[in-house]
Amino acid sequence: MISVSALIAAHRPGQALDQGFYVREDIFARDMELLLDRWTCVGHAREIPEPGDWLTAELGAESVIVVRGDDGVTRALANVCRHRGSRICNELTGSAAALTCPYHAWTYRLDGRLRAAREMPEGFDPSAYGLTALPIRIVGGLVFVSFGRAPPALDDAAPALEAMTTRYGWEAAKVAHRRSYAVAANWKLVMENYHECYHCAPAHPEFSVLHTLARPEGRRPPASEAMAPGVGEVEAWGPKPDGREVARVMRSALAAGVLTGSEGGQPVAPLMGGAEDHDGGCVFAEVGFLSAFLAYPDHGVIYRFIPKSVLSTQMEVIWLVDGAAREGVDYDLGRLAWLWDVTSLADKTIIERNQKGVLSRFYRPGPYSKMEPGTRLYVERYLAELARAGDGHGL
Repeated sequence: MISVSALIAAHRPGQALDQGFYVREDIFARDMELLLDRWTCVGHAREIPEPGDWLTAELGAESVIVVRGDDGVTRALANVCRHRGSRICNELTGSAAALTCPYHAWTYRLDGRLRAAREMPEGFDPSAYGLTALPIRIVGGLVFVSFGRAPPALDDAAPALEAMTTRYGWEAAKVAHRRSYAVAANWKLVMENYHECYHCAPAHPEFSVLHTLARPEGRRPPASEAMAPGVGEVEAWGPKPDGREVARVMRSALAAGVLTGSEGGQPVAPLMGGAEDHDGGCVFAEVGFLSAFLAYPDHGVIYRFIPKSVLSTQMEVIWLVDGAAREGVDYDLGRLAWLWDVTSLADKTIIERNQKGVLSRFYRPGPYSKMEPGTRLYVERYLAELARAGDGHGL
């Protein structure tokens, strides 16, 4: 079997990846080492507003508990009991005065310190068995966690994201809805699909009629300065040998007469944060390999991509609205979620068909189109970082 290094070296710039990158267990294992060391968004801080509130998130075989402590501080703790390794929290969200392992009832304070362990021998030191703390960063209400010891610096990503979240009041937003989509495909096929709109016209008529991003570059109107004022465009997306996390922020025009991403293009919720009107545009943003964001004046969307196995990925979509908005009064959940539900379901279908084709003995990588520069850049960055990791330079 050809080595990973040889596969990387054989890649032809401007073309899709070799079949091995999408089907081999050894490459998926290396992928996970790369991804676990990066930052990934796990949710919104308003989901855990009170002391004792917690949420969990997974990435590969790992799980994290994000919990608000008695002191009001939000922490990220490995969801692994220090006794014999059981998962402690097994639901998506919850609230408790302490974190108790359901296996043998070891109990931890909200800051991760071990509070009680039954029937332990003389000399047992509880202070040596606290839960493992993980790196955490909150940007504009968005909670980022890393499973690595020294994740990349957010020097580019945080300021870029803060401009967008400030403009749309995301820090004070609330989660209106979450939905997960199981995709029977390698995570890179999912991400490559997300980074291009070459497929939008044939696969997403609902999206394409609303967003000019679905048009070829030559027919796409530029975003005006009146769209999302104060939000600068950032393209810090290439390989980062200097230890900084990558980021992208892009303002984009909506179609004529369209005010937001909804059926008919009309508002579905109250204006958010600092948005004073519907300016005819939206903002796309990304941080790291697996987290993406979309801001309209009246609602926001968080996309989380979660590799599960070599041929299985979970997409999670989180819808945000203004923190004071009331379901059934200020917004209807069906209308709010419609566009990105129908789009995600269509993505699931086309990506799974893509995976089936890639599994064929007749698959050969083809060239990218002029409407796929984002996918090309994403793939080149992935290969560069995979090569650096293989050379022993870390991530």
